[in-house]
Amino acid sequence: MSVMRLKIAEHMVQSRQTSAHVQTFWEVDVSNLAEIRRTHGEAYLERNGVKLSYTTFFAKAACDALKAHPIVNASVSGSDVVYHGSVNLGIAVSLDWGLIVPVIKNAGDMNLGGLGKSIADLAGRARSKKLSPDEVTGGTFTITNPGIYGGLFGAPIINQPQVAILGLGAIEKRPVVIDDAIAIRPMCYLSLSFDHRLIDGAVAEQFMGTLRDSLNSMTAAAI
Repeated sequence: MSVMRLKIAEHMVQSRQTSAHVQTFWEVDVSNLAEIRRTHGEAYLERNGVKLSYTTFFAKAACDALKAHPIVNASVSGSDVVYHGSVNLGIAVSLDWGLIVPVIKNAGDMNLGGLGKSIADLAGRARSKKLSPDEVTGGTFTITNPGIYGGLFGAPIINQPQVAILGLGAIEKRPVVIDDAIAIRPMCYLSLSFDHRLIDGAVAEQFMGTLRDSLNSMTAAAI
């Protein structure tokens, strides 16, 4: 194994041995996000220099939900709960030689433009090995996106010392029932792995409900 692979292996085994992993899975309709990208994606690109990705929307919704449910943005230290004063959002980036999680510091204070630029910048520098040590430490919550490879949903391992991680599935058009009629909508499965030492099922579901509502309420004004 490479040094990076050994570190990943050690970190993943440690997480399994430390946290009481539980998962919940949700399905969300992203029709409004698709429409925003279709009608305003070009202007967003011109203004911010990066594409308006679905990941950016999910990052913003996650920040909104974390601020509403700070226990999900916390960590465990012995018998103490450590509440963090800011949302430092980790975005998992797959590399040819492993996996790395750059961290957007103070992500909860950013709008969609700031988040989009930060995600693109950190991912690009991660692939070119130009991240500083500070940019891969201090995360309080992580998002991973297996959906870019076609995965519908998964059960990711928590990134210690965090207590939850959000997984994004592929966005696909599926038949759904709306007002007792069948419609075709772009749908996405979301998974939340959470640490049952600190987070109970009800809290996890409330967090996911807030995240879903944030996604549903996004409009072009948000960009």
